[in-house]
Amino acid sequence: MKAQALADHLAENPIDDEYQPLRTYFPDEEVNSVEAICKDTHAWKMFFDGAVNTKGVGIGAIFISPTGQHYPATARLRFFYTINTAKYEACIMGINMAIDQNVEELLIMGDSDLIIRQAQGEWETRDVKLIPYKKYVEDLSKRFKSIEFRYIPRCHNELADALATLASMLPYPGNAHIDPLEIQIRERHGYCNTIEAAPNTQPWYHDIKKFLKTQEYPEQASGDQKITIRRHASGFFLSGNVLYKRTPDLNLLRCVDTEEAGRIMHEFRLKVSSVSGAQ
Repeated sequence: MKAQALADHLAENPIDDEYQPLRTYFPDEEVNSVEAICKDTHAWKMFFDGAVNTKGVGIGAIFISPTGQHYPATARLRFFYTINTAKYEACIMGINMAIDQNVEELLIMGDSDLIIRQAQGEWETRDVKLIPYKKYVEDLSKRFKSIEFRYIPRCHNELADALATLASMLPYPGNAHIDPLEIQIRERHGYCNTIEAAPNTQPWYHDIKKFLKTQEYPEQASGDQKITIRRHASGFFLSGNVLYKRTPDLNLLRCVDTEEAGRIMHEFRLKVSSVSGAQ
């Protein structure tokens, strides 16, 4: 407000005997904003987002169980897209993850006001590119006992956005396998984790094999060691009592201890010697 306008207003409205000061106090005026806290203790949650840049387009979704377990998923799109179709693709990917897990109650959250309101049935669309997406989301929603769509600010959707951006920036992976991301929290410098090898009669894969069989860690394992065991275990396969290492081309390599390795090498040398003698 300009100072002259304020002066003119005061001059035109002089104070008289009936004047009463304006009460400017408002209840809870110290509160800047109020945010409802979600108490969906039994519902699974899903965050989704899409990213479009000069490198390409990626989508990301985070599926969270009632106990807090996070299941991330990403994909890179290789067909015609817009930012809205990318976000719809991310939403559908997350919903299908919930269906695969037989989830009955789902809370879906995204930072796209357009998609959330269309999914809620509040907004219609005449965009021919979005009509089939809207219809498909409505059909998928019928497969849940309870489903809710909720808009959240972009600052509360950073993890899904990061996954979508990562997928859009990566080169075409082809048939290469990329293990799920595991975010570690380190509170010490890397050199503090250095340890000296101690004599051990167990094979090198003992802890991995035990974890796959019983989901148990060594008694004295630290938090970092447990994380390392889980990460390594994702690349192994246990069949009965035999442990196999997965290779990038999906082959399985049998894991053997020192004694069995020595026996195998001895048998191999005998076979080589017999073949050489026969020639």
